[in-house]
Amino acid sequence: MDSLKGQRTHFPKRAELTHNWVLVDAKDKILGRLSTQIATLLMGKNKTNYQPGQLVGDHVVVINASQVKLTGKKADQKEYLWHSRYYGGMKSRPFKKKMEVEPEKAVLLTVKGMLPKTKYGRKLLTRVRVFPGAEHALKGQQPKAV
Repeated sequence: MDSLKGQRTHFPKRAELTHNWVLVDAKDKILGRLSTQIATLLMGKNKTNYQPGQLVGDHVVVINASQVKLTGKKADQKEYLWHSRYYGGMKSRPFKKKMEVEPEKAVLLTVKGMLPKTKYGRKLLTRVRVFPGAEHALKGQQPKAV
């Protein structure tokens, strides 16, 4: 225990933090593995100054969300469920239909499931932007490709 004496946990100050814009291409990538990569970038677990609950992560821009893949039979079996809060209001949509209608929402929901279910997780989710095609509207930020 004497070797730990004098060592303190470093909490980075706001001026020390750098929030980069990262560009992630989802073309022909597996949805779950891509989502864990995005969640890691959002939380900042890839940085040396990572602190749980502190916003040290980067902003993430995902392009080509409509070309993401699933392994096995998941593309046929996976369903998205939600409730309208009315009696008998349970609704569902298969993955294939979800990818036709709103592919960016499918990727966003997968990333959301891998983030903490707290105020911190909701704040992190505002830092990800998903686009179905190769073009994105965030040219001013100059995201770096990963």
